Amino acid sequence: MSAISVAGLTKRYGELIAVNGATFEVPLGTICGFVGPNGSGKTTTIRMLLSLIEPTSGSGQILDESISHPERYLSKVGAMIEGPAFYPALSGAENLKVLATLGGYSHDRVPELIDLVGLSGRGGDKYKTYSLGMKQRLGIAAALLPNPKLLILDEPTNGLDPAGIQEIRDLLSKLAKDGVTVFVSSHLLSEIEMISEYLVMLRKGEVIFFGKTIDLLHRSRPIIVARPESTSDLVKLKNLVDSVGHPAVIDGDLLRVDAGEDWSAELNKLAFENNILLRQLTPVRPNLEETFFEMTEER
Repeated sequence: MSAISVAGLTKRYGELIAVNGATFEVPLGTICGFVGPNGSGKTTTIRMLLSLIEPTSGSGQILDESISHPERYLSKVGAMIEGPAFYPALSGAENLKVLATLGGYSHDRVPELIDLVGLSGRGGDKYKTYSLGMKQRLGIAAALLPNPKLLILDEPTNGLDPAGIQEIRDLLSKLAKDGVTVFVSSHLLSEIEMISEYLVMLRKGEVIFFGKTIDLLHRSRPIIVARPESTSDLVKLKNLVDSVGHPAVIDGDLLRVDAGEDWSAELNKLAFENNILLRQLTPVRPNLEETFFEMTEER
């Protein structure tokens, strides 16, 4: 059973194709990052999953129920898209109780959720006194009112400072450990890399990768960073490396070599045989941000 499974999901607005044949799966009990450049179709996809808009074609399932029958699964899904909206003059707890009443949920969950999202001691304070991070956490608390199996969040760290971002990261990790599947859209790729076991990547409305984050990073082109003891040897080393079929680029006092980790010993030997002493020899794999820009650049 998957938390989310879509096949050929497409949304057209006249001549504009916002999402084009999206196909991916999100396993249960995981945190899955949903990334792509602005305008790539992330929010449109989320809106189709939540039945806020109808797809032009294709199919999808949420918790093994078709997205064409939202009444069968929405009670098990929590969502926060485009930022939370609350009454400024009411306290955080009062806002949650209003939403619980509207949704038919027990008020008994409100104190528990206030604690869960790290607002202990502030639940009685007016919403208008909350920091941006606190507002985002209250929004997540509202999304958790149904005690969902799946939590869908669109840019939950938008506008937060580093401390606020870490608070949200820790909260999402805790929810996943408690068995909630988290599907989180974000443009903060360093955060997604830290918390997401799985990843769905969009470009121009099309899915260009879905699967384990680590598998994507291992697919990325590795390099070797070499630093000669003498910077005067940089050009000589570059020419040697180029001549054996591994393109290299000089970057300050470093040489970045297009080669995998297993060629490190050969590079060291090549330098030694040509009287070049290396101070540093480090295999490097691109991080998610570098991989993202490589995969989503204009082609």
